[in-house]
Amino acid sequence: MQADDVRALRQSAVPTAAVGVLCAVVAAIAAGGKGVLGAVLALAMVTLFFLISTVVVGRAARVSPQSMMITALATYLVKILILAVVTAQFRDTTLFNPRAFGITAIACVLCWSGTQVRSWMKAKTFYVEPGKL
Repeated sequence: MQADDVRALRQSAVPTAAVGVLCAVVAAIAAGGKGVLGAVLALAMVTLFFLISTVVVGRAARVSPQSMMITALATYLVKILILAVVTAQFRDTTLFNPRAFGITAIACVLCWSGTQVRSWMKAKTFYVEPGKL
């Protein structure tokens, strides 16, 4: 993994963790312990999904830009399918608060995605190789 990738991960993981903790506090006030559990599970799932995607797409990028795009789309599809299965399986659960889970997952995805966009916009990464025009 390149230094830019690690920096981008750190710049996304820290704010996302802060948003997850804030959501857990709000869930604790609104729904008690089950709300906290739902928020923590959502934070863990979102963080795990994005970390796995970054590692897999980074490895595919070493092969070729085409394989990187195919891998990115495939990991996105797999994540959506897993999220749909998990959501369907735990629809009527009493183990945790599903509303806290859903709101925290949405908040964490938006935070992670926003910080990723911000970090890549600020990075001085060439998207056209110099001298190959």
